[in-house]
Amino acid sequence: MRLGRKFEQIIAAAERAGSLTRQLLAFSRKQVLRPRVFDVNSVLSSMGPMIERLVGEDIKVDILLEDGPARIKSDPSHLEQILLNLTVNARDAMEQGGCLTIEAQVTNLGEAFVASHMDMKRGQHVVLTVSDSGAGMDQTTCARVFEPFFTTKGPGRGTGLGLATVFGIVKQNGGTILVYSEVGHGTTFKIYLPCSDEPETVAATPSPTRRLAQGGVILVAEDDPQLRKVLVTVITRAGFTCIEAAGPVEAVALARSHDGPIDLLLTDVVMPQMSGKRLAEMLTERRPGLPVLFMSGYTDDSIVHHGVLDEGVHFLPKPVTPDQVLEAIDQVLGHVEQERAG
Repeated sequence: MRLGRKFEQIIAAAERAGSLTRQLLAFSRKQVLRPRVFDVNSVLSSMGPMIERLVGEDIKVDILLEDGPARIKSDPSHLEQILLNLTVNARDAMEQGGCLTIEAQVTNLGEAFVASHMDMKRGQHVVLTVSDSGAGMDQTTCARVFEPFFTTKGPGRGTGLGLATVFGIVKQNGGTILVYSEVGHGTTFKIYLPCSDEPETVAATPSPTRRLAQGGVILVAEDDPQLRKVLVTVITRAGFTCIEAAGPVEAVALARSHDGPIDLLLTDVVMPQMSGKRLAEMLTERRPGLPVLFMSGYTDDSIVHHGVLDEGVHFLPKPVTPDQVLEAIDQVLGHVEQERAG
């Protein structure tokens, strides 16, 4: 019995190390920017329902928009990543419930303010404020929250890369992030991003609109419960029916018990019990031609070189944003349509 417990601890440690490695690779990846001018208000509005589901019913969510335009020039997916990371942190700080407030404001930073805050510039900025009514932090902890690998969460609950990633994104976009907190009185993050005086870039209408409107069934296999919840929310809101599996073994069982068609398998590559590649092989044996979209925190080159995936497969690198998920699904379904038409 004692040996069995030690064996379970070894397995858990190995799984934890794998999760940490994936997040470290995601943190260190040089992201490709697709900057355009957009209104921060529109991103907050579109993400509201997802944020509410992510935090749960015990947390009240208030999203306050700027009365006028709040335009910045950035990659919208970066703002989505910031919001998701800060939302998860706020949720974990309010285990007994509470209030999460997200607000966008446009403000003019004057000489006096800039002089007292390093790395900030004068002029118009969009201020994104994320506040929670949670446990709060002392000043020593506040001073370290953006350090990679620093975390106040218990074992198995945090790697210390979430806020470090947020910090990197903000700096990459020419902005500044400040944190205010007090033990027992919650935490507030303020992100300052330079306003853009350019006209708003009209985003190209994505091709997913046509295909996603047709609906379909997607089997999602992801062992990270937080990411799986986000994926299911995004995909369901796009008009699909989701079959949700917490791992490969459950995915196999659910696929076998599902009488109707499955239009796509969306699976993580590295999971306990078996790899995403092996899962795909098992499902395509019973469902020939089943399209597969793989996800991983590893770069696509390293996966190909180590033989985990074959070249030419559909691949989505983590971390993912809602737009990236839908775009990748659209590409896979579009490829399937082309093959069937040809």
